[in-house]
Amino acid sequence: MRVFRGLPNAESRAPCALTIGNFDGVHRGHQALLAHVRAAADARGLPVCVMTFEPHPREFFNPAGAPPRIAMLRDKLEALRMNGVDRVVVEHFNQTFASQSPDAFVERIIVNGLHARWVMIGDDFRYGARRAGDFASLKAAGNHHGFEVEQMATVADPSGARISSSGVRAALVAGDLDAARGALGRDYLISGHVVHGMKLGRDLGFPTLNLPIAHKRPALAGIFVVRVHGIEDQPLPGVASLGLRPTVDDSGRVLLEVHLLDWHGDAYGKLVRVEFLKKLRDEEKYVDLETLTAAIARDVAHAREWFAAASGAAPGRSATGFATSATDRIS
Repeated sequence: MRVFRGLPNAESRAPCALTIGNFDGVHRGHQALLAHVRAAADARGLPVCVMTFEPHPREFFNPAGAPPRIAMLRDKLEALRMNGVDRVVVEHFNQTFASQSPDAFVERIIVNGLHARWVMIGDDFRYGARRAGDFASLKAAGNHHGFEVEQMATVADPSGARISSSGVRAALVAGDLDAARGALGRDYLISGHVVHGMKLGRDLGFPTLNLPIAHKRPALAGIFVVRVHGIEDQPLPGVASLGLRPTVDDSGRVLLEVHLLDWHGDAYGKLVRVEFLKKLRDEEKYVDLETLTAAIARDVAHAREWFAAASGAAPGRSATGFATSATDRIS
């Protein structure tokens, strides 16, 4: 999959089948749309192109009131790749882009910028300044410029509820990982490169992998049972904290910290994927490091119990079957 920051250059503007949207979370509704685009593209001998935006338009127009992010850009791009997308155009959403008229958007982006021959949009898609463009105007523009336009109906869950990014976001904010999993069709995950931290976890006896979070307001926060991919051939069990670390840091910086239950070694620089399996509790601010350490020990014990129950292992052993130790070291 090729990723373009802004419109491709002339040499890369081969005709395509196109869809446009934020795709925050790439949930099952998005997946159904992408499968339809893939089928239409294959029938016409075209590559699949997705245009998405950074930042999210609602973050641009109302930074303080924008909804929390479901996925970081890296995870969105990987999910798009896994769903058969050939090209992604990450368009910088700014005032110039937002002020385009619907006609200018069609001519500059769809016709001249991406050479789209077939376009699929969701039922809530709007485009151009003040969101003035809709399906009817895009259909008319397609007839004029020579590209096909189709609209995807809402995808619903078994209860009939619409599957949407707002629904996934609400489930994550509530810590309901089962509901999020149902809408996403997979465990919720965050990926990133392991960086050096304060080394406080090591001093407390619970060393951690540290992953910086680019967005100030991720949808999920708290303490979790997790599984980590990218270090060994098999995923490793762990317990994670995602949030502001109020006991030890007042910077407001969001960090994902993962203590692996049964592994020690050097993971700095590795690209890892953290899957969230169960929420244990909300993040808290403790009066001192001794109280914090006791809380971490309880979280680790609860995580071990969860993995043991999930695998049928004996208490005190993780789902991997390895012996456990609270003093395992991560360099």
